[in-house]
Amino acid sequence: MSFAHSREDEAERWLRVLRMHGRVGESLQALGVPEAPLMTDARPLPAEGSAPNAGAVDAVYRRASAMAIARAADRVGTIDVLFAVLATYGRAFDRALYIRGTSREELLERLVSAEDRALR
Repeated sequence: MSFAHSREDEAERWLRVLRMHGRVGESLQALGVPEAPLMTDARPLPAEGSAPNAGAVDAVYRRASAMAIARAADRVGTIDVLFAVLATYGRAFDRALYIRGTSREELLERLVSAEDRALR
C-alpha cells in the first residue's frame, strides 16, 4: 500500500476504506467508528521496493475474489474484503479496530444482526 510504513499502518488504511463503503461501512459507522486521522506516526517514505508489504492489495484482492467465487457471487462485496483483510492482517487489524473503540467480535456480531434484520 502506498505510503504505509508498517502492517499496522496498512491495517488502519484498510479500516478507513472499509468504513466508507457497503454493509461493512454501515456496521462500522453504527458501532461509532469515526473517520479519524491515521493513528500511526508520520515517517519518511520507504525506499522504492521496500514497502512493508508491497503485494498487500493483491493479496487482499485474491482472497476476497476467492471468497466471492466460493459463494457463487457475481461480484466482490465489502464483507469479502473484510474477511480477506482479517485473514491478511490478523492482529494488526484487530488493533486498528481497538484504537477506534470496537473489536472484531463486535463488528461481526453487528454484521450478523444487520443480516437478520434484512431477512425479516
